[in-house]
Amino acid sequence: MNKTELIEHIAKQADISKAAATRALEALIGGVKTTLKKNGSVAIAGFGTFAVTKRAARTGRNPRTGAAIKIKAAKVPKFRPGKALKDAL
Repeated sequence: MNKTELIEHIAKQADISKAAATRALEALIGGVKTTLKKNGSVAIAGFGTFAVTKRAARTGRNPRTGAAIKIKAAKVPKFRPGKALKDAL
């Protein structure tokens, strides 16, 4: 399912226009991004939790030359599914 299909699904399920569904989805995504930028987490009961984790610096390999390269430490988004989502699968 892509974003357009998700918007259509939201509009149909909530009985709202596609424009309203688009605004709702964009608001949700914006809220999650804003919270993660502040190193917070977003927990949606029955669905899961979005959080930021730190990935340590490490040594990697250039696949073309085989030379060792340093990969910087980074903050990465993570999603941990909730029990209800796991059970639904």
